[in-house]
Amino acid sequence: MSALQAETIERSDEDADLAAVTDVEAGIRDFVRNDIAYLRRPTPSMVPPSDPVEVAEAAVNNVNTLIQRVSGQSLEEIENLIGELESLRDLMHNEGQRVQRELAAYAQLSQAAMKSSRIIAENLAQWKRSTPRTD
Repeated sequence: MSALQAETIERSDEDADLAAVTDVEAGIRDFVRNDIAYLRRPTPSMVPPSDPVEVAEAAVNNVNTLIQRVSGQSLEEIENLIGELESLRDLMHNEGQRVQRELAAYAQLSQAAMKSSRIIAENLAQWKRSTPRTD
C-alpha cells in the first residue's frame, strides 16, 4: 500500500510540474502573439489601391521611405567621416607648423654653430701664427 501511495504522490507531483510548465509556455506564446500582432495587421498603406495614380503614389512613397532609411545611416556615417577628416586636417596643419618652427630653430642653431666654429678656427690660426717655433 505504501508503494502505491509513493508512486501516486510522485505522479501527481510530475503532473503538477508538467501543468505549470505548460501554463508558462502558453503564457509566453500568447505574449509573443500579442506583441507582434500589429505587424500582421494590414495598414491602410498596405491595402492595394485600385486607382493607378494611387498605385504610383504608393510606390513612390515606399521608394522614398526606403531611400530615407538607407541614406539616413549612410549620411550619418559620411558626416562622422567628414568630422574626423576635419580634425585630422587641423592636427596635420598644427603639426606642420610645429615642424616648421623646429626646422627654423635648427637652422638658427646650425648657423650659430658654424659661426662659432669659424671663430674658433680663426683664433687657432692666429694663435699658431703668433707663437714662435722652437725647432
